[in-house]
Amino acid sequence: MKAGPRFARAFRGRRVLITGGLGFIGSNLARTLVRLGAKVTILDSLIPEYGGNPRNVAGLERKLAIHHSDVRDRHSLPAFVRGQDFLFNLAGQTSHMDSMTDPDTDLEINCRAQLSILEACRRTNPGIRVVFASTRQIYGRPDYLPVDEKHPLRPVDVNGINKLAGEEYHLLYSAVHGIRSTVLRLTNTIGPRMRIKDARQTFVGVWIRRLLEGKPFEVWGGAQLRDFTYVDDAVEALLLAATSPAAEGRVFNLGGPPPVTLRQLAQLLVEANGGGRFVVKRFPAARRKIDIGDFYADYGLIAGQLGWRPRTDLGTALRRTLAYFRREGAHYV
Repeated sequence: MKAGPRFARAFRGRRVLITGGLGFIGSNLARTLVRLGAKVTILDSLIPEYGGNPRNVAGLERKLAIHHSDVRDRHSLPAFVRGQDFLFNLAGQTSHMDSMTDPDTDLEINCRAQLSILEACRRTNPGIRVVFASTRQIYGRPDYLPVDEKHPLRPVDVNGINKLAGEEYHLLYSAVHGIRSTVLRLTNTIGPRMRIKDARQTFVGVWIRRLLEGKPFEVWGGAQLRDFTYVDDAVEALLLAATSPAAEGRVFNLGGPPPVTLRQLAQLLVEANGGGRFVVKRFPAARRKIDIGDFYADYGLIAGQLGWRPRTDLGTALRRTLAYFRREGAHYV
C-alpha cells in the first residue's frame, strides 16, 4: 500500500511490536511500517501450522528485529512489550477445523495468551497503543445482511468463542486499565504472502495453489455469499486504528467490495489466471456443521469514524495475488 504523510509522521522513529509478524497480514504490515521509518520488532513462533514464513520479510532482515518466541510463553512477553509505542496483536490460531479437533491449543493461543499479552502491557507498558485482529467468525450465522457491529455474537466453533474472549479482554483492559485498544473484525483477507499450502488460513489459498499447479480446485456448495478484503486495505485499517484517538476502546468491522458467491469467485479467479478449471461439490458434512452460510460485513462504522473504505476491487486483488505466487509460490508450499 502507499504510505501517506500522515502515517509517516505517526510512525517514523516509533517502536512497533507485531505478534505473528512473519504471517500473512503481519508481514505485509511490517513491510509498510519499515517504509514509514518505524523501528519494527516481530514476534513469531514459526510453528508450521500457524502461517509464519521467513520468506514474507525477505530483503528486510537487517531493517527489523525478529524474535522466534511464542505468545504462550507469558514469562518472555514483558521483555518484548516493554518500551514499545505500538502493539499490533496479530498472533492467532486461524483454523476453524483445527479448533474443533484440538480445542485446548486454540484456547491457549486465542484466549489465554491474549490475557497474558495484556497483563504484560498493564504491568510494564500501560501507555502502549494496541490493535487486535479479530474475525467476523464471532458473529456466527447472520440474522441479517450486511452484518454490522450491533449483530448478536453467536460463534459456531471453538475458534470463534476464543477469539471473542480475546476481543473482550482487549476491550476490558481498555476500559478498566487504560490500555488503549482497538478491535478490528477482519473478513476473508486475501493477497500476497497468504498461506496457500492448506486451508488453515483461507480456502482461497488452496484454490490459488491448485490453479497455479494446473489442477482443478474444489468449490464446496458454491452459492454462499462472501466479501473479501485485500491485504493492503487491511493494513491501512490497522494503521488508521492505531493512530486515531476515536478508535480507542472501539470495535470495527472491515469488509470488501460487493459480495460474490463462491462460484462467482471461482470464475473470477480462473479469468484472472487466464485459464484453469474448478469442480463444484457438495459441502462436506463435517464442515457444514460450522459453516455460517452467507456473510458480508457492513463497514459503515469504520468508514464514518476513521474514513476507511476498501480501495481494491476483487479482480485487481486476485490478479495481484496470482502474480505474486507465480513468482514466489515455491516458497509457500
